[in-house]
Amino acid sequence: MDRASTPYDVRDGLTLVPEPGRSHAFTLRVGGADQSHVDLADPTRLVFEYVQRIADTLDLLRPPPDRIGVVHVGGAGLTLPRYVAVTRPRSAQVVLEPDADLTAYVRDHLPLPSRSGIKVRPVDGRTGLAGLRDAYADVVVVDAFEGPVVPPDLTTAEAFGEVARVLRPDGVLLANIADRGPFAYARRVLAAARTAFAETVVTAEPATLKGRRFGNVLLVASRAPLPVQAMSRRAASSVFPYRVLAGPDLDSVLGGGARFTDADAEASPAPPGGATFFA
Repeated sequence: MDRASTPYDVRDGLTLVPEPGRSHAFTLRVGGADQSHVDLADPTRLVFEYVQRIADTLDLLRPPPDRIGVVHVGGAGLTLPRYVAVTRPRSAQVVLEPDADLTAYVRDHLPLPSRSGIKVRPVDGRTGLAGLRDAYADVVVVDAFEGPVVPPDLTTAEAFGEVARVLRPDGVLLANIADRGPFAYARRVLAAARTAFAETVVTAEPATLKGRRFGNVLLVASRAPLPVQAMSRRAASSVFPYRVLAGPDLDSVLGGGARFTDADAEASPAPPGGATFFA
C-alpha cells in the first residue's frame, strides 16, 4: 500500500487514505497510525495479516454461513464486523467502541450496508460487557487499542471472567494483543485468561514467537475443547502462514506468568519505532 497516497479526508486526527488502483478500498489512520483497512467492494478482502488470522480462526471454529452472535470490543473501521456480515448474513453483532466521533467518521465515509446486523454502542469494553446478559454471544473478539497499546482493563482475570459470563458454554474468545520476546506481558495475559477458560491456544507469526520482532499475538480461549490440529493445518495453509501453540508447547513459550488483575493491570508494551498493529 502506498503510504504517500493523497488523503481522501482529514478530520481531528482521522485520515482516510485511498488504496491505489482500488476506488472502494481505504486505510483509516488515527493520529497518523494505520488502524483499519476496509474494502467496501469486497469486505472479505482482509489486508492486515493478523485480521486474516482472526478470520481464519473464526471460520474454523464457527464455519459460515451459519448465523452467529458476536461481540466486538473495539471497532475502528469495523473491518471484521463487515466480514462477518457478508460471510454469515443475518448474524447479530454488537460493537463496543467508546470513540463516538470515530464511529461517526467511519459511518460517513465507510458506510455500513443496510440490514448489516451491526450495532455500535458508544461505550468502553468493560462497561459494554457488563451490560450484556449471560450467555449472550457465540464469540467475543477483543481488539481494542488506546493509541499504540491495549488498554489495561481488558486483559485482567476479572475482564476475562466477564467475557466468559457473556459467552455461551461453548463460546470462544479471540483476543488480539501485541508483545515481543521474552513476552513478559503476554505471559501475564495468558495466565489471566486461564482463570476463566479451561482451553487456551495462542497464534502468531513464527518470527514473533521466536522473539525476533514485535508483533500481534492472538489468544484463543474457550471453556470447551478447541480443535488444535485443525487450527494448525489452517495456520500452515493461510495466505500469511503462522504458528499455533497449545499445551506444553504453549507453556514453554508463554507459561509461568503471574495473572493480571484489576488491582495491578498494565497496558501492553508500545511497539518500537512507531510501528502499528491495529485492526
